[in-house]
Amino acid sequence: MLIRILFPALIGACIGLTILVLQKDTIRITNPFDKASTPTENSQTTKTPAELPAEPSVAPVRTSYADAVEAASPAVVNIYASRTVTPNTHPLLSDPKFQQFLGRFTLPQQQQKMKNSLGSGVFIGKDGYILTNRHVIQGAEQIAVALSDGRKAPAHIIGTDPATDLAVLKVELGQLPEIPLPLSNNALRVGDIVLAIGNPFGFNQSVSIGIISALGRSNLGITTYENFIQTDAAINPGNSGGALINAHGELIGINTAVFNKGGEAQGIGFAIPVEVALLIMSDLIEYGRVNRGWLGVETIDLTPALAARFNIPYNAGILITKIFKNSPAHKAGLLPGDIITKINGVTIASFRSASRQVAMIRPQDEVEIELTRMNNPLRATVTASEHPNLNKP
Repeated sequence: MLIRILFPALIGACIGLTILVLQKDTIRITNPFDKASTPTENSQTTKTPAELPAEPSVAPVRTSYADAVEAASPAVVNIYASRTVTPNTHPLLSDPKFQQFLGRFTLPQQQQKMKNSLGSGVFIGKDGYILTNRHVIQGAEQIAVALSDGRKAPAHIIGTDPATDLAVLKVELGQLPEIPLPLSNNALRVGDIVLAIGNPFGFNQSVSIGIISALGRSNLGITTYENFIQTDAAINPGNSGGALINAHGELIGINTAVFNKGGEAQGIGFAIPVEVALLIMSDLIEYGRVNRGWLGVETIDLTPALAARFNIPYNAGILITKIFKNSPAHKAGLLPGDIITKINGVTIASFRSASRQVAMIRPQDEVEIELTRMNNPLRATVTASEHPNLNKP
């Protein structure tokens, strides 16, 4: 019985041993720790670093924007505006009967006081011109600026523009810093790093960092012509008129306002794009006012009801309600009821977007208008003129 069990096992062992002996020249186990062993064609070899595939390159993380701040901050100044104010008196003191009752008494005279406000500004060029916000110096009787190098000087107003809340000042100093300006093709993108430099709460040359949160913000009720850069970089009282710069230290905007809800900052600030600010500044220096173009039309936004009536998509343009006689639009053949869809190739979705485009137009500029009339697409070239009533000194 035992032989019957062991005999098949013994036969199997003999067959296996025979196969191993026959294949000893074709199979060799390489000891990875044996330097003398030679791997066969089928064995794996260790590759040298030069033979390993290159790892994907990773851009170095930028940890400092000191170079950008160093390039721009010398051109950012602190602005101190002062004006005389008379404290408010109690309304009862203005009542005639109460004055008659107190006629035999001599009331103390109200003492006038000097009220100071803080702001910021930016040197543009080397001729002493400073770009800032109009509300920073509005009503000021005396204006002084303080430079980052410790110098102080009085400043006078060259001109202001209420429609954009911009103003230009001038100081008579030499060896002035100049802020770098961006290249014309340096397009901004949402997500770009930006830095705000200014004088918040009187803390000189303060810098905050954030990103561009949105572009072309409007309908905020801040100014007449709105095309703001929105940023989450901290903008506080005193920052108004200061510089918003990119990661290269180039000026991209003038800090103007911050969104407050219930008296608390929400981390939403707004800056006027530099190309708009420079255009306004150029006019204020040359003319003392902004020389805006005029087309001579009155328009309204397309409501859903109007869009359905004209059988066009909602927000597809603005409806002309009035054409002024002998205006540029009248001479170009535009009519009430026309729907303007594009100005100079830019799609017009609302009255505000049209206002932004018109604000960049100068007298004698030729403006390409795309419009719809009775569902038929048309084109017209309008030569802008100066507004007959506005923009006068």
